[in-house]
Amino acid sequence: MKSKIAIGIGVVGIMLALAACSGSPSTSASSGKVDLTVWTGFTGGDRPGYAQIVTDFNASHPNIHVTMTVQPWDTIQQKLPSAWLTGQGPDLATPSSDPNAVAQYVKTNSVLPITNTGPGSTQINVDKLAPGTVKEFTYNNKLYAVPANFATLSLYYNKKAFAAAGISGPPTTVAEFAADAKKLTIGGGQTQYGLALADNQTIQMWPILQWLEGGDIVDSKNCSVVQTAAGQKSLKTWSDMVVNDKISPVGLTGAEADSLFSAGKAAMEMNGPWAAPGYKAAGIDLGIATIPVGVNGKVTLGATAPLSISAKTKYPAQAQEFLAYWTSKSVQQKFSLSTGFPPLRTDLSDDPKLKTDPVVSVFAAQVPDSRLYLPGVPNATQVDANGYVPLIGEITRGQSVAGSSAAIGATINGLTGCKS
Repeated sequence: MKSKIAIGIGVVGIMLALAACSGSPSTSASSGKVDLTVWTGFTGGDRPGYAQIVTDFNASHPNIHVTMTVQPWDTIQQKLPSAWLTGQGPDLATPSSDPNAVAQYVKTNSVLPITNTGPGSTQINVDKLAPGTVKEFTYNNKLYAVPANFATLSLYYNKKAFAAAGISGPPTTVAEFAADAKKLTIGGGQTQYGLALADNQTIQMWPILQWLEGGDIVDSKNCSVVQTAAGQKSLKTWSDMVVNDKISPVGLTGAEADSLFSAGKAAMEMNGPWAAPGYKAAGIDLGIATIPVGVNGKVTLGATAPLSISAKTKYPAQAQEFLAYWTSKSVQQKFSLSTGFPPLRTDLSDDPKLKTDPVVSVFAAQVPDSRLYLPGVPNATQVDANGYVPLIGEITRGQSVAGSSAAIGATINGLTGCKS
């Protein structure tokens, strides 16, 4: 699984990006062409889809040229804050795979409020974007990013492993999901794990398990509920299976979970559409199904990465024109068909080509039932890193769910400012 939407590979062209940055505008004296630079962390199987957007934009916009530099997320997170503060960064960037990270750039006045919104063909049609994404990137009634993508997590399963275990198809309920994970675990995981469960350096999957069991992380007041009876039950069901039934290794990163499934050493994994090309290339007899139905109905994780403009760009109009193109209907249809991502626009939900695509259709079907991770929660990035990730790490290593959830619950409340 990609680390928070995408797994980083080697830094590509950082010096080039620094040379052509927002603090040092570049135009061609003879043609008047504007050069825009973009940093992204999209380095997985979906990378060609983003590159195609840039290529097509450049071909159709003779007065603007965009150069996209792809580098690891952690590199962007290390370099971008100071680069944007000093005006030495790119004109546009995906600041993080964590949508909540935009809040930090808003606090430092590092991102430009987006104003080119509306129904026009050269405007950003915010009312057509995936549910929750516009709200996620709006602070004090101003929009500071558009969704660079929108993905849901589905259940990948190894058809060969299922057949060998005498299981006719993917689980459809959370009870079947748990039973299959146990049945598909062979030799205490030495031969095969039932499920590859990453818990760090990854897009979160444990919240899905909690939601399926009727639990959650915080309530509507941003107060922790991991320590409540429902929260503990939802955590204990799956942590007990990791500790006692060995359904998954402990402490997997997203990349390690991916490798386990790709090698045929795990029978199931929850992941996004970006993973499909790699699994197919690895020769897995691949099946993709919707997440099983939980005790309160259908639910899965929805994920998005923000695409923002530097507050110091010399070309705000052209940068917003690029965002309008990126999120346009025709571009997003092409992107979905090439990557397997569900469309980030609601007016593509009935598109015939997308509805019949075997990969897109599975992920798109779950958009109405998807939930963002910690949306709008104060200090959400710290809640994840200093609260939720350590909690999962503790309970999957055998520590008491009651004790760990009480302690981490207090940590979460301190970070969100909950006073109850």
